[in-house]
Amino acid sequence: MARVGRVGGRWLRWGDGCLQKKENTVGARSFEELEVWKKAHQFVLDVYKISARFPREELFGLTSQLRRAAVSVPANLAEGFVKRGKSDKLRFYNIAQGSLEECRYYLRLVCDLHYGDTAAQARQVEEISRMLEAYIHAIVLSRIRMTGFLMALAVFGFWLLASGF
Repeated sequence: MARVGRVGGRWLRWGDGCLQKKENTVGARSFEELEVWKKAHQFVLDVYKISARFPREELFGLTSQLRRAAVSVPANLAEGFVKRGKSDKLRFYNIAQGSLEECRYYLRLVCDLHYGDTAAQARQVEEISRMLEAYIHAIVLSRIRMTGFLMALAVFGFWLLASGF
């Protein structure tokens, strides 16, 4: 039975030993509310399931590398989310993109070594990649719009000074 309550100014739902933030209809207040993070987190859970079946001799090789790269994606999304500067945000999201591409290669290797079928995880990587690219693009565009706004504001300010207001 899940319970809902307010903790630290946020509505939370807990039950089954897991604390979860309740969905809100306004912009994301936490990385856990980002759809791309949710997909990346599910990808990590799926990677752990599939890699548990890898041969024992891969425990410190492919298993470790794939898991580390997979965990890096939602971790960098979480870290980038709290960064205030857009260039800092973009840097962490770019690291997440790199880790995602690393996962793409490891999944191909898993398939080529006949350790398991990775088609479902490859589709997840593709979806997360598209979502992350769109998210990054939106941030870049908002930075360009803001730069344009600031430029217009500066020109207007210069005009005010030059006109003697």
